[in-house]
Amino acid sequence: MNEELDYAEMLEIPVETVTVKRKDKKKRREPDLREQLVEQVNDRMEADDPAYAESTPIAREAAAPRSGRAHKILVAEFAAACALVATIFFTNIFMTDSAINTFVRGLFQGETETVDTRGYADFTLSSVVNEYTDVEIAVSDTGVMSFTAKCSVYAPCDGEISSVSGDAESGYAVEIRHSDSFSTILSGLDSVYCAEGEAVKANLPLGYSDGEGEVRVMFYSDGTLLNCYTVDGENGLAWS
Repeated sequence: MNEELDYAEMLEIPVETVTVKRKDKKKRREPDLREQLVEQVNDRMEADDPAYAESTPIAREAAAPRSGRAHKILVAEFAAACALVATIFFTNIFMTDSAINTFVRGLFQGETETVDTRGYADFTLSSVVNEYTDVEIAVSDTGVMSFTAKCSVYAPCDGEISSVSGDAESGYAVEIRHSDSFSTILSGLDSVYCAEGEAVKANLPLGYSDGEGEVRVMFYSDGTLLNCYTVDGENGLAWS
């Protein structure tokens, strides 16, 4: 610096106009913390640290093949199922009443209807006309009851209408089912108040007679006409 000033004075250059530039010393570059961390990780990886060991694939055992015995069992079960289906098919065609068909029908039809085994003697008979009706009832030797009167007509005991036939000109006939074996047929009615399948009661009228035609009443047990009953003075009925 002094040399520069002396040189300036020698050239008669004012010292105030001389600019002195100083060269700064380079600062020492401190290592970056991130770079240090990266170097440490690289050193550990190069040293084969066990914590960073490379993973190996897990060996899986192949599924064992199906044994020949199991395969034979499946084939046998399939063949048995096919044989059963074929048996049911052919028996449905050629043997409709076979035991297997009856069993299969029972599975699909569900519960069967309750059997009513009551006989005629298990029922108490009631008058077929109102007790206030002035009518004479006759009973033939074969057991056919008949009367002619203008009145309502009743069922002799509770039951269900099995059928209604006839017309208004010739008269209607009604069959009442009381049990599986006992039934009643009333014919010669001019009007019927009940339809097939409806229940009837002994104390409710089921039809009407205009008094111009004869009404006939017949009791049947297993298809046989019954004559084992009597009629008292008040037109009441009872088994004899």
